[in-house]
Amino acid sequence: MANQHAVIVLGAGIVGVSIALQLQLRGRQTLLLDRQGPGEGTSFGNAGLIQREAVMPHPFPRALAQMVSYARNRSTEAYYRGTMLPRLAIPFMQYWYNSQEERHRVIARHYAALIAHCLDDHLALAGLAGVTNLFRAGGWLQVHTHAESLDHALQEAAYKSEHFGVTYDALDTAQVAQMEATLRPGLAGGIHWTQPLAVTDPHALTRAYLNYFTQLGGEFRTGNAEKVQKEQAGWRVQSAHGPIEAAELVIALGAWSPDITRALGFHPPLFVKRGYHMHYRQPATPLCHPVLDADQGYVLAPMQRGIRLTTGAEFADRDAPRSAIPLTRAEAQARRLLPSLGERLDPEAWLGSRPCTPDMLPIIGPAPGQKGLWYAFGHCHQGLTLGPTTGRLLAEMMGGETPFTDPEPYRAERFV
Repeated sequence: MANQHAVIVLGAGIVGVSIALQLQLRGRQTLLLDRQGPGEGTSFGNAGLIQREAVMPHPFPRALAQMVSYARNRSTEAYYRGTMLPRLAIPFMQYWYNSQEERHRVIARHYAALIAHCLDDHLALAGLAGVTNLFRAGGWLQVHTHAESLDHALQEAAYKSEHFGVTYDALDTAQVAQMEATLRPGLAGGIHWTQPLAVTDPHALTRAYLNYFTQLGGEFRTGNAEKVQKEQAGWRVQSAHGPIEAAELVIALGAWSPDITRALGFHPPLFVKRGYHMHYRQPATPLCHPVLDADQGYVLAPMQRGIRLTTGAEFADRDAPRSAIPLTRAEAQARRLLPSLGERLDPEAWLGSRPCTPDMLPIIGPAPGQKGLWYAFGHCHQGLTLGPTTGRLLAEMMGGETPFTDPEPYRAERFV
């Protein structure tokens, strides 16, 4: 006999764990299933920022010089495998189309409707789980070598402030040096985004949310979801533990979601941005804030283990062998920006795959024509930021509550 639950959530990254916790908080008996431990996939590797300022998804470059730079495939911000170009042609064309200024601003309004709640939703769950100590206030720094790129960034910051309530401080060369004395001198300036929270151990945060979920009576199992079937009374998942049944099923498997949804008739146009990270020993004068090198596209983030360097995006097959190129390029640039950066601390670089959609918005909501089936994936760079907010939105929809924001822009039907 299959085990019966109210809801099965597939995927124990920060999004899936947050959904399961939000459902369990509402009295829905939930089982969470993943082939790995909580937060051990893509959620494990990120810059550890709850990005209240990230109301405008990163658009496809439209300036000719920047496009030529990417085409040469020598940048730190983006690296691509040549074999991926044919498969990326259509998603990139759609992404480029949606990056037109007016379309991008419409998308930003929908994105901001989620981002605006990220701090409150994380603080609420972290408070219940007793781990607000994993958050560090003080925001993060975006620094620029070139005055031209800084001017453009300040214009965008002013737009975010005016339309989306984002707060920031513009920094000149001396002010950047005052905030982070270890950075190389002579930077053009930067932006201090003041609202975001830094997470000193993202994996520990996901585990803490999972632990609170199980304290509330939720169940977590490790194992592959080998097959998903619609049953008369709900959904059946074949796993290594045998069949599991529930009235409702949530697919929150990130870049692996299409492996399940395709068999159910839904072919989301996801493409993958892979990213790497490595930890380094803190210098004698420590780095105090996470720092984005905006002209090169990598982040240095102080964490419990040391300084985490996150690379730019690698466009490659999700399951392709790892490449040394993204980290090699990012580390070379990072040592120019932070000359006192210590030695590597990890035996090898971590690698993860971020699921991206051509319109830059996540897929959140009911599966078209499939009663009791729900989707929550496609968060690209903002899975950590939007995990609890996505969980709340989906739990409200599943429970028949009035959602805190209109869920229409995130519907799966837009890709049917």
